[in-house]
Amino acid sequence: MNPLRVAVVGVGHLGKEHARVYRDIEGVELVAVADIDADTARQVAKKNRTEAVFDYRSLVGRMDAVSVAVPTTAHHEVAGFFLDRGVHVLVEKPMTRTAAEAADLVARAARSRRKLAVGHIERFNPAVQAVQRMGIEPKYIESHRISPFPSRSADVGVVLDVLIHDLDIILSFVRAPIERIDALGIGVLGELEDIANARITFADGCVANATASRVSLKRERKIRIFAENVYISLDYEARRAKLYRKSPELTLERLNVQRLDPRALKDLKDLIFGKLVTIEDVKMDEHEPLAKELESFVDAVREDRPPAVSGEDGLRVVETAEAIVGKIREHLTRHGRGPTGDKRT
Repeated sequence: MNPLRVAVVGVGHLGKEHARVYRDIEGVELVAVADIDADTARQVAKKNRTEAVFDYRSLVGRMDAVSVAVPTTAHHEVAGFFLDRGVHVLVEKPMTRTAAEAADLVARAARSRRKLAVGHIERFNPAVQAVQRMGIEPKYIESHRISPFPSRSADVGVVLDVLIHDLDIILSFVRAPIERIDALGIGVLGELEDIANARITFADGCVANATASRVSLKRERKIRIFAENVYISLDYEARRAKLYRKSPELTLERLNVQRLDPRALKDLKDLIFGKLVTIEDVKMDEHEPLAKELESFVDAVREDRPPAVSGEDGLRVVETAEAIVGKIREHLTRHGRGPTGDKRT
């Protein structure tokens, strides 16, 4: 079998890691890395024993697939360029700035009959994959993703930069249509929102409440999923998850605090978590999420099957993010505030 020829366009914070992983995938040839910063391109190329180029358009005809890891504002232009020329594309998250751009890429991939994958890396987190395999039907989801301001991604607000991760995970768990979105947000360091909260109601009754901030002192990346008789607490960063499962013995007849002898309440915690609710660590495979993501993309191209995170998936996430940003702006406008939340005079 001939090696699959790949390239990486944009070798900054994320792209350089794509180059590293492709270099080590069996049956893959990293033909080049491209970046408008010549020094960066040369450094990454040297480290990965490949060629550096400074104009991505010069790569046409030299590879079968490409990772696009340029700034979000250029995703549509660069990914579209390669799809139109018969190259399979994995574009980093967020797929594009707007739903219109995302829909255009999906259409162009269909016309060219090429794979379009989106780099939502949390889908390949071992903890997320382990929970996905359980096949649970969420009733309520709560996510928190907070951190200090990053040194990159200043071209988009916190919804497209940070909340986008959790939106993808939420939408992968809940396939029902969205019925309603309510959202709040505010800019702290500039015109774009730096803190946001969204409440999403789905047609099947599930409700998701997602919070993101890039102006926090600490880092937290967690999601909690409530389903029938089950509660899951998942820590993305630690790559671990705990499963709280209701025992068949947990009934109102067995546990009704209004009917309990007050002297027994002191032992309530031991009763619940000792006998009526079981807690266990979710078993999972250990792997590097990025390696799993790129291997999955390579396999989709080789085996002619849909990518694990398709262009259609990416479009749905961008549509949801766009709706959330719209609700944030609508709320600020209704209350006489500008894009950053400053009171208008």
